[in-house]
Amino acid sequence: MSMQERIRQVESRIEQACLRSGRKREDVNVIAVTKYVSTETARTAVECGLGHVGENRWQDAEAKWEAIGSDAVWHFIGHLQSNKVKDVVGKFAYIHSLDRLSLAKELDRHAAKLGISVDCFVQVNVSGEQSKYGLPPDELVPFAEKLADYPRIRIVGLMTMAPYEAEAEATRPVFHGLRELRDKLNEAGVLGYSVEHLSMGMSGDFEVAIEEGATWVRLGTVLVGKEG
Repeated sequence: MSMQERIRQVESRIEQACLRSGRKREDVNVIAVTKYVSTETARTAVECGLGHVGENRWQDAEAKWEAIGSDAVWHFIGHLQSNKVKDVVGKFAYIHSLDRLSLAKELDRHAAKLGISVDCFVQVNVSGEQSKYGLPPDELVPFAEKLADYPRIRIVGLMTMAPYEAEAEATRPVFHGLRELRDKLNEAGVLGYSVEHLSMGMSGDFEVAIEEGATWVRLGTVLVGKEG
């Protein structure tokens, strides 16, 4: 299947999920996750109109970033080690995996050096799986309160990863839980501004995530394929 055919199929599925849940299509953004494909395929994805690109590791993203650069908006969606912050800040418009104050400190420090701010999603481990990164849900509001110490960081949303399930419907409680946590965070008012976005849903479960309020879905194999 060609890239364009995959994009058309995914677009149709997104539109149907929006119809089912009474949402506007323009409220759902797509990140093309290119970690399993070559630089050439990543560039093809961008040329086909996929303007947002997601990568999990700087080591894998570097060559693609150098080749594609500002032709795409870059999202860092994997676990970010503090010693890699210097490589990522200023290149990636969004960090989807803020989950500890030591990382916030490094992001803030490097952003200050560059005279910029960094848009971040706080990663929450809604499912409670030990294999996943992210804050426990009950630590979200206290964590957000402490972010006042890091003025170069702006929280734009929350992110989570659902467990792999044979039936996508089984992921619904996780996505519903993240939406409730966003609403709880906004009601607490600790950031001084409202948080809008929910980064949730991948190739196997993005339709359920959209039905539960996802504003960013992170799509790899279903959208750009897989190589190697």
